[in-house]
Amino acid sequence: MTEPPRLPTPSHERWPLVVALLALLAGAGLLGLALAGGQGRARAANPPAAPAIVVATPTPAPAAAAPAPIMRAPAPTATERTGDERRFTANERAHVPAAWVSGFYDIYAQAQRTFGVNWLLIASVHKQETAFSTHPTTYHGLNFARCCAGPMQFNVTNRTAGTGSTWARYRDAGAPAQRPAAYPHATTRHPSVYDDYDAIMAAAALLRDSGAGPQLDASAWRAAYDYYGHDLTGVSYADEVLARAIGWGQRRFCINCGTDPGLLGAVDAAWGAPLRAEVTAAAAAAQRRKERDARRTSDPTALAARAKG
Repeated sequence: MTEPPRLPTPSHERWPLVVALLALLAGAGLLGLALAGGQGRARAANPPAAPAIVVATPTPAPAAAAPAPIMRAPAPTATERTGDERRFTANERAHVPAAWVSGFYDIYAQAQRTFGVNWLLIASVHKQETAFSTHPTTYHGLNFARCCAGPMQFNVTNRTAGTGSTWARYRDAGAPAQRPAAYPHATTRHPSVYDDYDAIMAAAALLRDSGAGPQLDASAWRAAYDYYGHDLTGVSYADEVLARAIGWGQRRFCINCGTDPGLLGAVDAAWGAPLRAEVTAAAAAAQRRKERDARRTSDPTALAARAKG
């Protein structure tokens, strides 16, 4: 049996179908535009790539010899050490958006080109000091110890009769180089300890003068130690800064990743532990001298002999 011919649909029945079809096509078009726009926004939201890692970063071998100290920064006080340790812990745990940190990439790259210091070391100090300029006091006032300020926590109060403060000596470091057109916090006047470019370039110059270069090695560790100050907290500071930078170099620049405990142990064994032993021995010797002097001043026989002499 043949199928009966299909009858044409009356016009008053076709219109709902036409309208429905047009609505379907329009909806598909709008969906396509929305998806394309979303992809465009997603591409725009992706931050720029970090600067290239220019040198290999091997894990240090145990008991590698550290270079001779460059006595530049005095040992912090006990109050400063306690506050710094809390700040460093908070900065290590801080979660910082990738888009924010990408604003520093041009500065890191410029600092590396200008001063020859590995940008991973500079970035690691930046994270250690202010969690990439996100600490609440980064852009105003002084820190809890009332000595240091800005993204890289430069000392602005340690002026002596013969020299200016650390910031005064390094504040113009970025002047000869090309300042990026835009970065997270640009002040209206330069140099400023609160300006990200001025502070990061000054830190790179200070690290270079302390012996840091393109390698993440013993000299870089010593430069980080000098950057903080010469005490046991400074040893831990340098261990953390170098282990983080080496980890970034071996894997990838990971803004919010914790420091690898294995690398931290290797860095400490190579460079931290030997210097910690020296610092501890020196402190013990100083304490013995202090106790000996105290006994002498309180010994009546010694006092009488001194009076007769």
